[in-house]
Amino acid sequence: MDIGTVIGLSLAAGCVLFAIVLGGALTMFIDVSSMLMVMGGVLGAVFIKWPIEDVKSLAKIYLKSIFFTSMDPKETIIEIQNLAETARKESIFALEKVEVKDSFMKKAVQLAADNRPPDIITSILQLEIDAMDDRHKRGINIMEGIGTDGPAFGMIGTLVGLVQMLQNLSDPSAIGPAMAVALLTTFYGAIIANIFAAPIANKLKIRHEIEMNKMDIILAGVLGIVAGENPRVIREKLDSFLPPAQRASSEDDERE
Repeated sequence: MDIGTVIGLSLAAGCVLFAIVLGGALTMFIDVSSMLMVMGGVLGAVFIKWPIEDVKSLAKIYLKSIFFTSMDPKETIIEIQNLAETARKESIFALEKVEVKDSFMKKAVQLAADNRPPDIITSILQLEIDAMDDRHKRGINIMEGIGTDGPAFGMIGTLVGLVQMLQNLSDPSAIGPAMAVALLTTFYGAIIANIFAAPIANKLKIRHEIEMNKMDIILAGVLGIVAGENPRVIREKLDSFLPPAQRASSEDDERE
């Protein structure tokens, strides 16, 4: 679980609620018609913009920002180095017996153990990388769209409320409450965009970059194994994917 996302959502929503309660009754910020205008409008826009198959996966996309197993690229590199040592000491066919948990790495190792040519391995794995890239970008785009549509429908609701208010100027006592209701739609739109949509889209981008980096590491590592490169040379090549501070030193190589 990504505790940072949970803390962020709880802190942002909690601070808004706390500020509302300190300033008056929470019921002042609850208006069913305004909620329907904004939430219904945003959901309708999502259905218009995206195929129903993508909309069905919206909950899964959202939860991925929370339930995400953190990946350490350094551990991936070490695992590839161990695989390279196994292939060097025994044979590349011995990789078929090695247990690999990551599904993408397992597929890459299986292709290597099958003695597939490097260009075939590259084309197969690159297709999978491209497919994942497309899936992730669709999810990110949906969340970014919600972040854009929320304030837009909030403004539409405010305009509707203002029109209704201006038609009843004969009753001055009703102007204040009517204005408050009109502004609530802008409030709801801002909440949707700035707490529940845009930040999640940004987190999904970061997770996407991490997964893409991992897959690039695996592809480069397996190609090095197939080429029969020295495990330490493979490790040095793959370390280029890491920040300088995380790269293996000569002392680390000696300990390993």
